[in-house]
Amino acid sequence: MSLPNILTYGRIAAIPVVVGCIYAQSILDQPLWLRWLAVAIFIAAAVTDYLDGYYARIWNQQSAFGRMLDPIADKLLVASCLLMLAADGIIHGWSLWAAIVILCREILVSGLREYLAALRVSVPVTKLAKWKTTVQLVAIGFLLAGPAGDEVVPVVSMIGLALLWASAILTIYTGYDYFRAGIHHLIKEDEG
Repeated sequence: MSLPNILTYGRIAAIPVVVGCIYAQSILDQPLWLRWLAVAIFIAAAVTDYLDGYYARIWNQQSAFGRMLDPIADKLLVASCLLMLAADGIIHGWSLWAAIVILCREILVSGLREYLAALRVSVPVTKLAKWKTTVQLVAIGFLLAGPAGDEVVPVVSMIGLALLWASAILTIYTGYDYFRAGIHHLIKEDEG
């Protein structure tokens, strides 16, 4: 029960609250302030993604459990929000392809990491992959604000969709990097 792991648990616990706020506002036609609440909770959850790793390193509290749970928490948060934003209609039309690319890459990389872990091969997270995650989280924040944000600044949803496409492009590139690094070990395993 270290602080980094508690922060990761908090990120997972934030998911149903964010989804519930967007569901209530969009599907049940509740007030727009619920979107701002969703954004605030989402930002807090996204910040824990940075803080859990930071504290684990500086306090030397890195654990196998934390290394396993942290990327799962990230993927759960991103996937849940993307699915809710698609149900909400904020992500629609061609922009659904960006969300599909992001979700497919997450599944591909997770499967590849699981397979390589069985071979005792580590695939480190690159700086570009961290930037990809940052762009994804910022895009989702803008999209969660959606119509509430558009009332303040009329282009909030458009900025969110543009950032979603930027993160999808980074997702393809970083996914290819992981796949290329992993395929080498897959070929060696088949030849061995």
